[in-house]
Amino acid sequence: MRSFRLARLRDAMLAQGLDGVLISSLPNIRYLSGFSGSNALLVVTARTAWFITDGRYTLQSRHEVTGFRRCITRDPFPETIARRRLLRGSRILGFEAHDVTIAQHRALKHFLQGQVLRPTVDLVESIALTKDPQEIALLKKAISISDRTFAEILNNIRPGMRENEIAARISFLQKSAGADGDAFDTIVASGPRAALPHARPSGRKVRDGDVVILDFGCTVGGYHSDITRTVAIGSASRKAREIYSVVRSAGEEAIKVARSGMPVRELDGVARRHIRRAGYGRCFSHSLGHGLGLHIHERPSVSPLGKETLAAGSVITIEPGVYLPGWGGVRIEDDVLVTERGCRVLTKSSKELMIL
Repeated sequence: MRSFRLARLRDAMLAQGLDGVLISSLPNIRYLSGFSGSNALLVVTARTAWFITDGRYTLQSRHEVTGFRRCITRDPFPETIARRRLLRGSRILGFEAHDVTIAQHRALKHFLQGQVLRPTVDLVESIALTKDPQEIALLKKAISISDRTFAEILNNIRPGMRENEIAARISFLQKSAGADGDAFDTIVASGPRAALPHARPSGRKVRDGDVVILDFGCTVGGYHSDITRTVAIGSASRKAREIYSVVRSAGEEAIKVARSGMPVRELDGVARRHIRRAGYGRCFSHSLGHGLGLHIHERPSVSPLGKETLAAGSVITIEPGVYLPGWGGVRIEDDVLVTERGCRVLTKSSKELMIL
């Protein structure tokens, strides 16, 4: 499978007129080589493929890395590339513009004076847009752990618990169920703080009458889940029920029509129009969703400004929300697999309004 990915990278590289490319993004390194450590660089040319790391990862890379010749070094990676002549015969060299710092670029220019450095964008991400069966299996496992965690956390939340206490419990439950770690910093936002789409958990104690947004995920084999559910504490007001119904219906309308070949802005518009017709158009302040994989946010961006179309085999989130300053908010998020004829919802957690 990884040899196929490497072959596709070479095709993309040659299509952009590159003789070689440096892959420095750790998720992209994992995608191409299997390495899960924290320090590495891939050097790929038309003829060779090198994996470079330091001595801490000698044994780990021996077990994880496939399809690449390994190079263990004490020196800075650009110096190692130059000294060992790993780019012999390659003149135009691509690098990942979103991942390379100014200082790193200066080092590359200093040591690789025989190469023309050219920034690339989404070179690997374009290949990774469509998930293979192995990737889908890992995504499903991560999502199932988050689903199970949601079911369990419902039995834990009670008035008087702090937001950060709930977040810590979610993290514990996911790791106890077999997750490698959290996909991102868990969001727990209660009462008026639920009007903040990306609120960090605080010491606020949840109270009767609150709505609470729970947005969390985990990683399995590097692949991410991302789920959001909103619950009510003690009771749900008429306003909370109304907004919850609007958000849930918006997501379900989008799920009904999502399919391969659909423009992402059109999918976003389906949910956004539903929320606008209900009178809350100005209260939906973010994109409908995003791609999901080795990165928590990948292509495509399902937004009003998106220019891509959905591709069969992509996994995306669908996460409409309504946020009212001073009151709170509601967000419901599912992970879905795009197919030729529609999409398959991978998230199994109930979307009924839970009153705890």
